[in-house]
Amino acid sequence: MAVSKSTNTYNRQNWEDSTKEKYGKECKICARPFTVFRWCPGSRMRFKKTEICQTCSKLKNVCQTCLLDLEYGLPIQVRDAALKIQDDLPRNEVNKEYYIQNLDSQMSKFDSTQPSNSALKSKGASDLLLRLARTAPYYKRNRPHVCSFWVKGECRRGEECPYRHEKPTDPDDPLADQNIKDRYYGVNDPVAEKLMRRAAAMPALPPPEDRTDVKAPTRRTK
Repeated sequence: MAVSKSTNTYNRQNWEDSTKEKYGKECKICARPFTVFRWCPGSRMRFKKTEICQTCSKLKNVCQTCLLDLEYGLPIQVRDAALKIQDDLPRNEVNKEYYIQNLDSQMSKFDSTQPSNSALKSKGASDLLLRLARTAPYYKRNRPHVCSFWVKGECRRGEECPYRHEKPTDPDDPLADQNIKDRYYGVNDPVAEKLMRRAAAMPALPPPEDRTDVKAPTRRTK
C-alpha cells in the first residue's frame, strides 16, 4: 500500500514534536532557554537529551548531547591542540551573553552545515586527528547508569531492572571526574588527556632526511 508524501511528512512532524520540549531547559554553556530533544537510542539504553543550544554547538562544531567534535568524534581539547586553535570565547557572563547574541543575529548568513567559528573553517585535518578519529559508533555511552540499589545489595528487580548491575567506576579514576563546561572549553578534560597520552605513545614514521631519492609513483599506461 502506497503512503502519500503528505502522510510521511505528517508522521515525521509528529515524531519530532514528541521528542522535543520547547524552551525546556537552559543551555549548560550560555544559560539561555533552548528547545530540548529527548530520545531513547535503542533497547535497554538510557534516554539521551541535548545539553547545549544550537548556537553554542555551531560555535564549536560539537554535538549538542555528547559535546564531541562532529567531524572526528574527539574532545575539543584534542582537536584544538592538533589544529593549534586558540580558544578566545569570553567566560564572563555579561561578555558571553553579548557575544552569543551578536552571533545569533549573524546565524542566518552562515551555512548551517558548517561551524560558525572561522578558525575551524580554515583548518584542515592533521595527522593526529586522523589517527585518533573514531571511525565506528561508540554504543557504550548509551548504556544505562549503574544501579545504586544493586551496589548496596538491595536491588530486587533482577533482570527487569533498567539499570546496569556491575561494579561502578573507581572514584579515584580521573575519568570519573568529568563535566560539560571543561569539555566544551577544552580544559582539564580527562578523556582528552587520555587520548593525548595514547597519541604520544603511538609509533611515528619520521620523514627521511635525504629526499633526493624519493620519487613520485609512475602511472601505468595500458
